[in-house]
Amino acid sequence: MQADRPLPPLAHLSPWLRRALALVAGTATVLAMAPFFLWPILFLTLPALVFLIDAAVATAPRRAAAHAAAITWLFAFGYFLAGLFWIGEAFLVEAEKFAVLMPFAVMAMPAGLALFWAAAAAVASLAWRPGWSRVLVLAVTLSCAEWLRGHILTGFPWNVLGYALTAPEALLQSASLLGIYGLTWLAVLVLATPLVVWSDARSEPRLPPMGARRAAVFAALASLAPLAVLAGWGAWRLGAQPPPDQAVRLRLVQPSIAQREKWQSENQRRNFERHLDLTRRGPTGDIDDGKGIQLVVWPEAAMPFLPLDTPAALEALARVIPADGHLVAGLLRVEISPRQARGQKRRVLNSLVAFGPGGRPVAIYDKTHLVPFGEYLPFQATLEAIGLEQLTRIRGGFDVGPTPRPLMRIAGLPPLAPLICYEAIFPGAVVQSADRPAALLNVTNDGWFGNTTGPRQHLHQARVRAVEEGLPVIRSANNGISAVVDAYGRIVARLDLDVAGVVDVQLPGYLPPTVYARAGDRPFAALLALTVAVLIAWPGSTARSREGRKSQS
Repeated sequence: MQADRPLPPLAHLSPWLRRALALVAGTATVLAMAPFFLWPILFLTLPALVFLIDAAVATAPRRAAAHAAAITWLFAFGYFLAGLFWIGEAFLVEAEKFAVLMPFAVMAMPAGLALFWAAAAAVASLAWRPGWSRVLVLAVTLSCAEWLRGHILTGFPWNVLGYALTAPEALLQSASLLGIYGLTWLAVLVLATPLVVWSDARSEPRLPPMGARRAAVFAALASLAPLAVLAGWGAWRLGAQPPPDQAVRLRLVQPSIAQREKWQSENQRRNFERHLDLTRRGPTGDIDDGKGIQLVVWPEAAMPFLPLDTPAALEALARVIPADGHLVAGLLRVEISPRQARGQKRRVLNSLVAFGPGGRPVAIYDKTHLVPFGEYLPFQATLEAIGLEQLTRIRGGFDVGPTPRPLMRIAGLPPLAPLICYEAIFPGAVVQSADRPAALLNVTNDGWFGNTTGPRQHLHQARVRAVEEGLPVIRSANNGISAVVDAYGRIVARLDLDVAGVVDVQLPGYLPPTVYARAGDRPFAALLALTVAVLIAWPGSTARSREGRKSQS
């Protein structure tokens, strides 16, 4: 900052007030996510983040990186805490066993995720200089941090900032071009710009007040133009002729079983019979034995026992599978690893199994992306030795299935890409086969998280995967929210939270591979490279910016 330039807007506040503002602004940012979609709030909160970093750089130029990281960590901690508080619900399912861990889990995960944003701010501060270019810098570093968050340590790309630009449905279509990380870059760039430019113009002593207002109006129009173009293109895309429905009639079963009751051995028979009874009935509740249904879908862990080793269970399934149809269900299964056959070590798998006539298994998929602390523990043997367990309480944890994830091929049905639970939140990874599926098949159990924002965010992320890939999504949940989503991300049919029942629907058609389905995150990488090139060519190099910062002190 030059000597004749006034201090940035928030530099006059005390450090404690800046910290409080960071926490509040970060918490408010979650309103841009599902189910609220109040993304215009980012016109305020993202500039607030820029101004907070301004203040950190201006008040402590020699320690700018550390101060920028600290204030951004508070912002991000508020954002992730407000967006992920529902994780605590899972620790109350067996409160007598896990409630003591709830505060740690609810606070630790947001604290860890916030480190990615803190690192982004620290790197950005190294290239921070007066003017609009600092928004470009933040767009690059923050979108890179979000990409890393989705990949490092198995990844957890929940509520990536780009989801703010996936509502309404016309704007959602942009995910088919840029993917969620490209939308993150765009969100920072266009939503932070207007207020930052207006503030900079006001503080420019050579610019009259009318000039400041004109600069702000121009910045707002220039930043909103990309959103208007994308929304207009999305509206045109939605108005195009949709692909014809596929010749598959679906029945989704949502039993809505309380999570605490689901895993209790004394309830397993009753819960199993509930699935069977719902399968025999249509949406009106009348018994129709699945007439005209080609595929019945049960949720994740619909049978939390070992049905493949239980002849009575297979016989019961055979009686409810529709004539000339199939049933897919989430279940547990155990096998002996060929590499460990001598030791007879068992492998417990979270699986999705397709059953055909006679209750015979005809296709099996084993989950490949497990939930840390839910389905396995890092350093499993060590932590179990001191008495810790993952939430599912499976001794030794679950094992992973083969990768890359294979398609599920069932006679008489199109190929399906199976996804168990949060495997659907990983952009670019839902289809790993060289062959293209006709639909994404997602079974889940959001009953762990109660009637909170969590299940609603989970559904929305599955909708975005549909748009990115140009594929419909079949989603069956134990409790909320079961749905069929078309290739444009529109919900065709759904069963809401705490609703037990079935929904019958025709499987929507699929689209040709989208730009994102073909190119993945390469367009995002190209945007980053272009932005960095602009920054390098920007009048006033980064090197001179650092020299000027040193001269202040």
